[in-house]
Amino acid sequence: MTPKNTICLWYDGTALDAAQFYAATFPDSAVGKVYRAPGDYPAGKQGDVLTVEFTVLGIPCLGLNGGPAFKHSEAFSFQVATDDQAETDRLWNAIVGNGGQESECGWCKDKWGLSWQITPRALTDAIADPDPAAAKRAFDAMMQMRKIDIAKIEAARRG
Repeated sequence: MTPKNTICLWYDGTALDAAQFYAATFPDSAVGKVYRAPGDYPAGKQGDVLTVEFTVLGIPCLGLNGGPAFKHSEAFSFQVATDDQAETDRLWNAIVGNGGQESECGWCKDKWGLSWQITPRALTDAIADPDPAAAKRAFDAMMQMRKIDIAKIEAARRG
């Protein structure tokens, strides 16, 4: 059954590759139906992948091979809440190590240009600390990081 709302992500001929990477990397993720062109068309040939249904962390998505006209931007990202440093490292390293790019404060991009926020729950808890000084120390520590280091966040939170 098709969900009522699906996130459509634009790719330049690599939607199936991206969907397969996400399915292999993130829990509760899978590749679904692959729709291929029933005939030749101006930008491709019969049999080319047009769209791919997939889920990322349980979120329904559609990969559209729309060509080079539109690129991903930081205006859209997946925020992934991680439970510990091992999960944070695994996901960050999978994205960045597969042709992706590091950014600041837990942000990175995959090789297709899609932005990801790999956000440990410990960070979210720390910057929401009821003690404003502890929250600021954790926030200031985060501002110096690329991949989030939970031990450093917790140390900063404690002062």
